[in-house]
Amino acid sequence: MNASELKELFQNQFGYNEGVRVFFAPGRVNLIGEHTDYNGGYVFPAALTFGTWAAAAPRKDNVYRFASANFPTEAECSVSETLVYREEDDWANYPKGVLNELIQLAEDENKSYSGADILFYGNIPNGAGLSSSASIELVTALALSKLAGFDIPMLELVKLGQRAENRFVGVNCGIMDQFAVGMGKKDHAMMLKCDTMEYQYVPVKIEGYKLVITNTNKRRGLADSKYNERRSECEEGLAIIKKYLPEVQSLGDVSLQNWNKVKSHIENETIRRRVEHVITENERVLLATKSLQENALVSFGEMMKQSHESLRDLYEVTGFELDTLFEEAAKIEGCIGTRMTGAGFGGCNVSLVKEHAVDEFKEKVAKNYSLKTKLDPDFYVCEIGDGAKEVF
Repeated sequence: MNASELKELFQNQFGYNEGVRVFFAPGRVNLIGEHTDYNGGYVFPAALTFGTWAAAAPRKDNVYRFASANFPTEAECSVSETLVYREEDDWANYPKGVLNELIQLAEDENKSYSGADILFYGNIPNGAGLSSSASIELVTALALSKLAGFDIPMLELVKLGQRAENRFVGVNCGIMDQFAVGMGKKDHAMMLKCDTMEYQYVPVKIEGYKLVITNTNKRRGLADSKYNERRSECEEGLAIIKKYLPEVQSLGDVSLQNWNKVKSHIENETIRRRVEHVITENERVLLATKSLQENALVSFGEMMKQSHESLRDLYEVTGFELDTLFEEAAKIEGCIGTRMTGAGFGGCNVSLVKEHAVDEFKEKVAKNYSLKTKLDPDFYVCEIGDGAKEVF
């Protein structure tokens, strides 16, 4: 959908199109480094070229109206009321949560928000684990702050989006999704240390290969999955480690060498396996990044496979559908790397596939996956794009 078409939908929805501006925030794929973000570790995400568009225009009556071209639910609220999460508002709780954080930030600076109409359109597969929620958060934060005349740095909007999801929606997510969506750069991934926010852009040079995202089409709701349970298990493991390594602030600070010294102190086998995944996955991100920098794509692909195996065996967040995709993708000769991406429990797999083998990959993986799961997968041959921005 282009900007003109979106403005036409805005006109149909709200009855006018004067003063409409169009904003975009991408989805993201994490190439490696899963469930390390909320543990203060390294991640390696990239922004995609599909995402969420928002057509928005200012109002002067303190009212905000949210509508979507994808979902029937609409929501309305006022700056003067206390904004609360309401189940019946469904997807609109994400922009409401962002507005709530923007208002609080403005009050701290003696500024104010005066209302807007905003229409969303997204082409990220919903519930697929490609950060549709972070995409909505960042496009809302950028649109509403710009309409109000406030020039908030993107890194602040990234943190604000995470706060909205943590506090308002109630999902204890780390910073990775919002960071990748807000700070993405075309043809680059970002190696990010999630607790310090230190990051570097790394060129993704995969000439002759394509990134292929495969959607299991098994829906998984992040908030009611075992995501928060895994987080508390990691916190329990960290508390034990700190007794022996008091200088450690997060699992992301624990080297493989130190882990081998202290892991015997974690008597609970489940907790020990969760922590082992995080620490070895952190190491894999560093090695995989180095491989990509050295153009050692086969080595990078091996790290992707090891990541999936660890998420399956130690962290236990894959499940039958994702494991079936992994197994079928790995059988294809032209696929040098493959793994689940996102929180797990459904969602997507990401693979690095030789360009000439993409059609074979799609055909064979679809056939064998469908036979085993009775679900039909969707495939997205992806390009790496820029982060959130105003487009029109």
